[in-house]
Amino acid sequence: MKKKLMTLLALAASPLAWADSAPRVPLLPQYRQECSACHVAYPPGMLPAASWQRVMGNLQNHYGTDASLDAATIQALSGWLKAHAGTYKRVSAPPPEDRITRSAWFIREHDEVPAATWKLPAVKSAANCAACHTQADQGDFRERNIRIPR
Repeated sequence: MKKKLMTLLALAASPLAWADSAPRVPLLPQYRQECSACHVAYPPGMLPAASWQRVMGNLQNHYGTDASLDAATIQALSGWLKAHAGTYKRVSAPPPEDRITRSAWFIREHDEVPAATWKLPAVKSAANCAACHTQADQGDFRERNIRIPR
């Protein structure tokens, strides 16, 4: 019993776990390289597979930007995103426009953030996770690592 408890405590404290117990997978280097060139490489568990499929199928118009990639890269990244997409309850439904920031769970998690915060020069939009989540580039969004810019 003591060994099981120690194992559970070690897993709970692990950087491979989100605060909400959703699994966090190490980012595929190719995914990190391609996506973090413009924005934080969002963990694949933040969207369901159907959303990732639409995002990857429309890279020529990626939220107003041409993020086109070659077919082989799209295939590799799409397969990885599908394999690691969110399947747990809070991510089961695709959000409007497949935007993480429009998902019910995101809105609920950020409901205490004043509207003025999103407009700060250091933040600019809700999609700029790294502005407040100091470990966002590592897929860590725990509250203890939040620093709101002034």
